[in-house]
Amino acid sequence: MLSYLQTYEPHELKRCGPNEYCTRTHDSLKISNGKWCWHSRGVGGRTALDYLIEVRDMTFVEAVETLCGSRAPPPQERPKPKPPKPFQLPDASRFPSAMLSYLQGRGIHPELLQACIQAGTLYESRKYRNCVFVGRDPAGRARFACLRGTRDNFRMDVEGSDKRYGFSLLAADPACPRLAVAESPIDALSLASLVKQAGGDWRDSHYISLGGTAPRAMLQFLHDHPRITQVSLCLDNDKAGMEGMERLERAIREEPELSQRIKLIYHNPPPAEYGKDYNEFLCTQVRTQQKKVVEHQCAL
Repeated sequence: MLSYLQTYEPHELKRCGPNEYCTRTHDSLKISNGKWCWHSRGVGGRTALDYLIEVRDMTFVEAVETLCGSRAPPPQERPKPKPPKPFQLPDASRFPSAMLSYLQGRGIHPELLQACIQAGTLYESRKYRNCVFVGRDPAGRARFACLRGTRDNFRMDVEGSDKRYGFSLLAADPACPRLAVAESPIDALSLASLVKQAGGDWRDSHYISLGGTAPRAMLQFLHDHPRITQVSLCLDNDKAGMEGMERLERAIREEPELSQRIKLIYHNPPPAEYGKDYNEFLCTQVRTQQKKVVEHQCAL
């Protein structure tokens, strides 16, 4: 598909990352690693044929003729914006075995998984057996959800999600002054698992996932929890994460109420020698611990 666009529709290509492109007509259509996915429509593929049929709305014969050169591609028209689809959570599976196996394989402690399931912020979707991470507002209403594949690298926000309300783990004490901020739900769960693994009480802090590096979810959480005075920014140890932490601190400093209330802001990326993000750090720690147990058993 990338070769086709470079040859026949170069005006459509727009770089949106080091190894990723989108199209000017559809900015939610991402192209990378030999694949494309139109996130707003939930379709994707590998080939230019798939693109012409799914995105350009051609018949199979028209698409083949276009690729063979006997038909010129019609001019791309920007579609009329669709009214926003109402937010709706995917149906839940009765037996979340795929989700539990996947997240425990990523090192997440079972106690945290059960706490999230009971809080209604984590479940397995019935149709594709994805992990569903739910963000709720202070009234307990689901306002956001993101999907994570249990068998591949599929990731997508549920259509109609309000990104001000990210997936979170709440402290046991509502007046807790501490908040840890992560990029993804799995990183937020990894932070809490590391505390649990070290013998601490993970419920001594709030945790929130941004779904990236934008400050919206963090700012909303801080306004919804006015007792928070300390923020630990635990984004990835890469260029995007470092720049993201600077942007998050700036967003706090620029709000008069928050700049007065938040007394401490830590930049706390994972140690570089253990990986890029906190889940890689957690998996390294889990493997080290397992190795020690095996060595101890062998010694006995």
